[in-house]
Amino acid sequence: MARNIVSFRPDRIKVLNPAEDCALMEFLIKSLPDVKRTVIKQMLAHNQVAVNGVPCRQFDAELHAGDEVKVNFTREFKLFYHRRLKLVYEDDDIIVVNKGYGLLSMGNDKVSEGTAYSILKDYLKWQNPANKIFIVHRLDRDTSGLMLFAKSIEAKERLQHNWNNMVLNRKYLAVVEGADTDDAGVVKSYLVENSKYEVYSTPDKGTDGKLAVTRYATVKRGRNYALLEVELDTGRKNQIRVHMKDLGHPIAGDRKYGASASPIHRLALHAQTLRFVHPITRQEMNFTTPVPSSFLRLVSR
Repeated sequence: MARNIVSFRPDRIKVLNPAEDCALMEFLIKSLPDVKRTVIKQMLAHNQVAVNGVPCRQFDAELHAGDEVKVNFTREFKLFYHRRLKLVYEDDDIIVVNKGYGLLSMGNDKVSEGTAYSILKDYLKWQNPANKIFIVHRLDRDTSGLMLFAKSIEAKERLQHNWNNMVLNRKYLAVVEGADTDDAGVVKSYLVENSKYEVYSTPDKGTDGKLAVTRYATVKRGRNYALLEVELDTGRKNQIRVHMKDLGHPIAGDRKYGASASPIHRLALHAQTLRFVHPITRQEMNFTTPVPSSFLRLVSR
């Protein structure tokens, strides 16, 4: 027996903007004179109406001048939700997310699903099976914070080929062992990875060494820990973790690189700020996230 194959139907979306304050249902009836009231009610009930990007089912929701109302005549609006991955920004070319700790950026030989990449791929494929997603930089599995993905080949290639010029600032927060950190400083070394996938510093470049430069400033000190702001001049694998170990102040929870304990049961490293030039529009984009509450608790003791 032949299988029934349902072809993908692209979304048919109408964008409306109220000129004055009014109720949602009243506005929709006035703005869609060719659509029956019962059909509008059904669309509201099935999340086919979004106000300022958020699906809305409340017929008497209050609208204000300048709001954006979208009506999808094809299907529901899908609101992205994942407990370990938060959508911060999205347009036609890029996505910025806040990745939770413990989540892989992309798959490896052992894991292919449940990564930041696969979660976003499924989200975009639901919108349109032709959609694509490209990873342009990574965070370690146990590092939380801001990540940038490309949605088009053009955006991916511009970011990858001009990363050092287009990324204007990447700021991390790290809680390190020991409160006797310098107020500020710079760590510079060449990083090498051994056969056990451990990265270590060498003073000379040698054959495999890659230059790594890390700048840091102490934000707050507790009894046993210090909170640092860390900025990268280079983006090498495990760079911050290795350089904090070199300072004699390994990151809390980083037993691989010398930490003695894991007081918050995670690596205390968070990518807080990401400022870059948009690969297509050339506008400056600047995103930041709050200090994780568990970090503040560590340096409040």
